[in-house]
Amino acid sequence: MTLWALGIYFVVVFLLVIAMLVVSYLLGQRHNEHATGSPYESGIVSEGSAHVRVSAKFYLVAMFFVVFDLEAAFIFAWAIAGREAGWPGYWEIVIFVGVLIATLVYLWRLGALDWGKSGVIRDKGIVCSDAVVTNETERNTACAGGRHRAF
Repeated sequence: MTLWALGIYFVVVFLLVIAMLVVSYLLGQRHNEHATGSPYESGIVSEGSAHVRVSAKFYLVAMFFVVFDLEAAFIFAWAIAGREAGWPGYWEIVIFVGVLIATLVYLWRLGALDWGKSGVIRDKGIVCSDAVVTNETERNTACAGGRHRAF
C-alpha cells in the first residue's frame, strides 16, 4: 500500500498553515492600547469581576435542557430503529416518554417551573416563599412574613 500521497497531503497542509501564520504576522496590524491584552466580547471592554452570583434558576434551566436533550437523543435513536424494535420497542418508548411527562407534571405541580418574584414552591395546598410546607407548624414558621396563600 502506498502512503506517499497521504504524506504529501500532510506536508502541504503543514506548509500552508505555516505560510498563513507568517503572512499574518508580517502584514498584521501592530498596536498596543490599554485594552489590547484584556479579554473582551464583541469589541466591548469587560467591566467588573467575572465572579458573579448566578441564580439557581439558570442551573435549573440547564439541567432541564440536558434531561430533555437526552430524551430527544433516545427518541431519535428509537425512531431510526423503530421497525427493527417492533411493538416491544414501541411500548418501551411509550413508557419512557410517559415517565418523563409524569416527572415534568410533578415538577410543574411542585412549582419548580414557576419563575415568580419569590421563587414559589407549592406543597399540600399552601404556597409559601422559598419553603416546602408540609404541615401547619411549618407553614406558620416558613410563612411568617405574610407572603403565603392557600390554593
